[in-house]
Amino acid sequence: MRILHTSDWHLGRSLIGRRRYEEFDAFLSWLTETIAVEKIDILIVAGDIFDSSLPSNRAQEQYYNFLTNLATNGVCKNIILVGGNHDSPSFLKAPSALLKALNIFMVGSISENMGDDVIVLKNGEKPLAIICAVPYLRDRDIRQVETGESFEQKDAKLIDGIRRHYAEICNIAKQKRDELGGNIPIVTTGHLFASGGQTIDGDGVRELYIGSLAGIGADIFPEFVDYVALGHLHVPQKVGGFDKIRYSGSPLAMGFGEAGQQKQVIIIDFEAGDNGIKTQIREINIPQFQALKSIKGDIKKITDEINELIKQKKNIWLEIEYIGDEIFNDLNQIIGDLVAETELEILRIKNQRAFNNIITQYDFSANLDELNELEVFDKFLEINNIAAADNETLKTAYQQILHNLKETDLNEQ
Repeated sequence: MRILHTSDWHLGRSLIGRRRYEEFDAFLSWLTETIAVEKIDILIVAGDIFDSSLPSNRAQEQYYNFLTNLATNGVCKNIILVGGNHDSPSFLKAPSALLKALNIFMVGSISENMGDDVIVLKNGEKPLAIICAVPYLRDRDIRQVETGESFEQKDAKLIDGIRRHYAEICNIAKQKRDELGGNIPIVTTGHLFASGGQTIDGDGVRELYIGSLAGIGADIFPEFVDYVALGHLHVPQKVGGFDKIRYSGSPLAMGFGEAGQQKQVIIIDFEAGDNGIKTQIREINIPQFQALKSIKGDIKKITDEINELIKQKKNIWLEIEYIGDEIFNDLNQIIGDLVAETELEILRIKNQRAFNNIITQYDFSANLDELNELEVFDKFLEINNIAAADNETLKTAYQQILHNLKETDLNEQ
């Protein structure tokens, strides 16, 4: 029995204002072909299917065309999808009855009856696997709010709630396996930040919970689980050194910080034997559908690297960061002239010297694209001479507001 694990598609995502639908089309076509060639029995998508809780019509079309093609053409008979923190649970769940008729199981948020999220997949009458379909666990789903709680108490409750959820749902799966008999692999999904997880600047990975909670340890998953398919972090990686607990990572580079990273999907083979279940795990590299390159340096380094790229005669999207000592007010014009009538496209030019001068004058009007919401808040704390002792309290309160806004499911209204 063979599973393909992927996650964090972020359909509909843009890069510095540039739509990426052609890249997503190319990835989904490649994934369909890979599933067919590898004879995949079960596809698992571990959250963040869309980049937004209100995805565009074209992003939805890509998603449904992909699923329909897999299900109706017999490419893959079993599909499991779970919601991530970018997804709207109610939006994902709305067509779940229709999808289930095609053997596509969508769990946008945890069910009232936890047993409904434990899915036994079969080939005819023969059980293939038992899937604990765990989506992103929202704060309100796993923690009871009490008046006067400290952030440390909230963190402890969150960790306890996540641990309890995995213990309970995995035990239900174990009971089902005992009832069915035989060596049936148990696989759980998750969309969370595991302790020690690697991220990259500019990858768009949102903080999931507010406070000192840095992540979840590998020990939160029961030992009898045969594989843990995780989503949320965009860098492919193991958790805690365990081969069976993995992030597949995002299929596309979500920012220029990921430009040199090899993207992949993960294939897991299970074979039942007299001594239990034998597991073999492979990584399949994903082709790069759009080349990205970040160039940082003084004017000589930037022009030298651009001239080398021009020789390659490839369509490459560029991010340029100038950090030289000279002040160039016409830097955009200089670089624009350099790449004119070439295959290179400039998506962003960051002039650090000019930017620093503007920051000193506290004029953010033309430079908000250089800052995220937390950095803007930091700057305003600095401008208003807020006492250092109050900074952390205000920043944490601000983060909590942002977190609550991002967890609000607008589609429930």
